Parts: sequence; C-alpha cells; structure tokens
Amino acid sequence: MFSKFYLIAFSSLLLAQTMLPVVANNLNATIVSVGDGDTIRVRTGNKTVTVRLACIDAPEMKQSPWGQQSSARLKQLLPVGQAITLRPVETDKYKRLVAEIYVGNRSINVNMVQEGEAVVYRQYLKGCPQSKDSLLQGENYAKQQRLAFWSQSNPVMPWDFRHKTTQRTTSALAQGQQQNNCDPAYPDFCIPKNSPDLNCRDISQRRFKVLPPDPHGFDRDGDGIGCER
Repeated sequence: MFSKFYLIAFSSLLLAQTMLPVVANNLNATIVSVGDGDTIRVRTGNKTVTVRLACIDAPEMKQSPWGQQSSARLKQLLPVGQAITLRPVETDKYKRLVAEIYVGNRSINVNMVQEGEAVVYRQYLKGCPQSKDSLLQGENYAKQQRLAFWSQSNPVMPWDFRHKTTQRTTSALAQGQQQNNCDPAYPDFCIPKNSPDLNCRDISQRRFKVLPPDPHGFDRDGDGIGCER
C-alpha cells in the first residue's frame, strides 16, 4: 500500500516539475512512427521529420530484450496519430531534430526514464535545464525499484554498447582489409601483395607455411615450409 502511494506521489511530483515551458519555438506535431526507445518520426506543418528524444538514451535494439521493451513502451505512449508538442534543443550530426516530447503537460522523456525504459544521457543533460532534476530523480527511482533496464545485475549503458559494437566493426573491417591485401602464398602472416622482392633476412618469421607460386622464393627446397634456417 505504501509503495503504491509512494509511486503516485512521486509521479505527481515529477509531473509538477515537468510542466511544458511556454516558449516561442515550441512546435505542434503528430506522431507518424516510433523507431526505437528514443527516436520517432513526426509530422509538423507540411514536413515529416525524425526526432531524437533529448537528454535520454534508450537501450539499443540489439540489447535484447531491453531495446525491444523500450521501443514497445514508447509506441504505447506515442501511438500513431498522437498529438504532441516538441521543445527543440538542437539538430544532431545525423540531421535529426533533438527535442523534449510532451503530451499535454507530461514529459515523455521523463516518463521513459522514470519507468526504467531509458537512462539519463548525462553528456547532453545541459540541453534540458527545465527537466534536469526530474530526469535525475526519475532515474534514481527506477534504479531503486529495479525497473526494466535496471533489473539487470550489470547493465551495459547504451553508449558503452554502441562503442564496443563500433570497435568490433572497425576491427573486423581493418582485419578484412588487411587480409584482402595480403599475399595468399603466405597464410601464416601478412606480406602485402606487390611488395618488392624479399628474402629470408628481410623478415623475422621462420618456418612458416608457403603456397605456390611463392613469389619471394622463401621455400627454396619446395617442401612447403619457408625460411627453415
């Protein structure tokens, strides 16, 4: 009973703290689609634009099942055709409008964090000065209650997950490029194709596999092993 009362009181407090600020650049829009837990498409005026929810970061879709749950929850909060108000913050490097999303006076950004479906993106928190305290309080509540994303014992932050994924992709690409530029006659290590003529004293490797045509002549006796001495 106390927990339920606390949740209602806490939600009321957050709502009071996240009333939509009345400023000249607020935009009225209509939901077209929801991509994931922090990206939507909206119709405003005669344009359809992609909007990134400001100051929060949702789990990536590959962070199963948290990414899918976050996206599903945002679709519930913002069904197609829902009228919303945008408080623009900036345009990011992907040409997306970064904004706070409001349904009436309720901040959807805070709502997602409070339910544990997204986390506070502290790196960009300065873009939401009116909502900063509510976002931090909402995240603290979600952590304490171990809601959604915070129910994990060792949650990986979305930005860390993206960074690791980027590192793996870059490493794989570099390895593939290196392999594609390596002479296939020497599979144990990489000698770039079209290298100037080499002999055994020019390299540190010894007793390595050699395949025809052996352009550098490392396998003098033709037994398939290069630079045996």
